Amino acid sequence: MVERHIVHVAIFIVTANLLPGPCGDVRSETKATEPDGLRLSANDPEVKLGDRLFFETRFSQYFFAHCHGEVNTSLEQGDPVVQQVNAVDRSALPGKVRGQSINCRQCHLGDDFVKDQPLAGRTYVDFSRRSPIPDRGDGLVTTPRNSPSMVDFGLPREPPVLLHFDGEFATAEDLTVATLTGRNFGWLPSEASLAVAHIARVIRQDNGRNYRQLVYHQGNGVPYRDALLGRDPDLPADLVIPERYRVDVMKASDEEVLEAVARLIHAYMNSLRFGTHNTSRDSQSPYDLFLQKNGLPTGPQDGESNLDYSRRLLALLQQSKSFKWVAPSQDATFQLHDQLYRFGETELKGLKIFLTRAQDAPTAHVGNCLMCHTLPQFTDQRLHNNGVSQLEYDGIFGAGAFAALKVPTLAVRNAHFDDYLPPSANHPNASSRFRAAPSSDKPGYTDLGVWNVFANPELPKPQQALTQILCGNKPCESEAVLPLTVALFKTASVRDLGQSNPYFHSGVADTIEDALHCYITTSKLAREGKLRNGSPEIAGIHLTASDIAPLAAFLRSLNEDYH
Repeated sequence: MVERHIVHVAIFIVTANLLPGPCGDVRSETKATEPDGLRLSANDPEVKLGDRLFFETRFSQYFFAHCHGEVNTSLEQGDPVVQQVNAVDRSALPGKVRGQSINCRQCHLGDDFVKDQPLAGRTYVDFSRRSPIPDRGDGLVTTPRNSPSMVDFGLPREPPVLLHFDGEFATAEDLTVATLTGRNFGWLPSEASLAVAHIARVIRQDNGRNYRQLVYHQGNGVPYRDALLGRDPDLPADLVIPERYRVDVMKASDEEVLEAVARLIHAYMNSLRFGTHNTSRDSQSPYDLFLQKNGLPTGPQDGESNLDYSRRLLALLQQSKSFKWVAPSQDATFQLHDQLYRFGETELKGLKIFLTRAQDAPTAHVGNCLMCHTLPQFTDQRLHNNGVSQLEYDGIFGAGAFAALKVPTLAVRNAHFDDYLPPSANHPNASSRFRAAPSSDKPGYTDLGVWNVFANPELPKPQQALTQILCGNKPCESEAVLPLTVALFKTASVRDLGQSNPYFHSGVADTIEDALHCYITTSKLAREGKLRNGSPEIAGIHLTASDIAPLAAFLRSLNEDYH
């Protein structure tokens, strides 16, 4: 579950209707809608159990190696990677599971530090450019990307589902299984079967008295095997999970136990929502309140695409002569952001720049942002090359270095898997040459995003969705499409950027202004034909220095006090 993007991040404002949730979070009592119509909240049994599993520290390789075969023991010494949480904009914070081992929450933080540092709220991301992972002596101590936000994870989307920045996963369950049994949890590619067996053993032998469960979770003393079975007459009603999540772990295979764990963590992730019109939550950003106060549409009509809705909203804004503004203190006050709760003339100017397309005003003050960050979720959930991989690589090796990289054809790549592609169970020693953070001591290593996944024989599940997004309804040959996937990454939302810096998949931009300046640079490169495989939307960006302040003000109006 670890990675992250800018103008690809997100998370909600405290209201009187909020209740304390498990894990110290504060979440709304109202429910969020799953794509299949179910309504989930922090009080639902499957979400509670998924939350508990999200915090579980015993699934890691470090725990396996140091528990002496006893799954209910306390470690004599914790994994050094969880002793603290490193941050680019503040001193290191004390790790919430120090003395133990890594869990999902280590990289997907919420309000873990808000009590002592109100401005340290997170949108299920961490504070790092690239997230630290356990040291196994293979040279990897961070992920190649930073952690992506999981808020609004389960909202319906127009294109097929693809998860992670490079579209590696087609389902949340696949993503979760790969995380729990993969390198982020300390497991080497050759240890996947061992990881599955260990996780199943933790579930079967858990006595319900793990320290973190006792301190942070309801259902104290309930072993996982009983919670997952869901039939014990003594089980409290609020802990009885629905039938579709149940499994008899004492009879199920190890793989079936792990799949049940993944389904429950998926339910938990689906309960994470921003306070927008389609999430059944009342918490709002200044932008959302501005739409409400002025009677502006908050989402597409039936049959209307998100892009058409975004264009319609711009037309309405241009037609209106006066507006009701969102004023500080009068409407609300931020508690978790160092800014005024406001949507005024400056923010409106930025919104119009954001929504203006290149074909409508091709010379100046054109953000062209809606071409990738379509409203109302501020993402098209598709794949684009915004030039960030090139900027980072050229920043180390000089202008033109990224364009000069020798990238193999499909036939050469797949014939020499270990030389180019990320490791897998069948190729545990593969180099990850093109899914790596560039560094001066490893020329030729960089992150090509979707290129690592498309037509990768070790990753069959996402191929249908990738092909549909990349090719549409037109037939296409993988050999011809592969070069067009260089440095493509999935668009994430720009909601609540104030709780998700640093930005972009590589964390190279510390502030919103830094990120916008990156787009000024890459759009100029694209128009000059110097941006390798740049998406056409990037060339359509025409921003000047005077556009930065209003555009940044608008993006900050998408912030909310997310808990």
